[in-house]
Amino acid sequence: MENRDASAGASQAGQPRESLVRTAFVTEESVYGVLLVSGMIVVAGSHGSSSWQVFWTVIVTVIVFWAAHVYAGTVARHGLAVEGVMGLRQAFSEAFRRSLGLLFSALIPSAILLLGALEVVPDALTIWIALWAGVVVLAVLGFVAYRRRGAPLHLQLLGAFGTAAFGLVMIFLKAVVH
Repeated sequence: MENRDASAGASQAGQPRESLVRTAFVTEESVYGVLLVSGMIVVAGSHGSSSWQVFWTVIVTVIVFWAAHVYAGTVARHGLAVEGVMGLRQAFSEAFRRSLGLLFSALIPSAILLLGALEVVPDALTIWIALWAGVVVLAVLGFVAYRRRGAPLHLQLLGAFGTAAFGLVMIFLKAVVH
């Protein structure tokens, strides 16, 4: 964990865009966020809810989980540091930065749900498209995580499939519940 944080810090100085991707998108929080969103879509969509209702359920749930994650991260980091004591402001800043992936992970599925809410796409189709988008996002997260570690292509693809498999489980659950 320290190596990842150190390399992210080194990257921040030279490559701000790469740093944002590392610290906000390609994180464990992003994977959890995509799974949270997919789970909410499965649960909320299984009761015959409209895309609009599923959209708001997802948005509110993600915001609550994100705020709780920032709070928990702040409390956990406050006072702890390798060298010295971490102040509350720095603890909050680090928790906020690390938690962005949880928020960002909801953007693509939520945008798709919004298309359904605006009646651009039929409700039932919107739910399925949002779930499949989650699988694609998970695959990209797995692929990028292995790629940035310098893994060979076959391991990058395996990492993409392994991460996407969690989204496939959500689709399976949706099919079973439906």
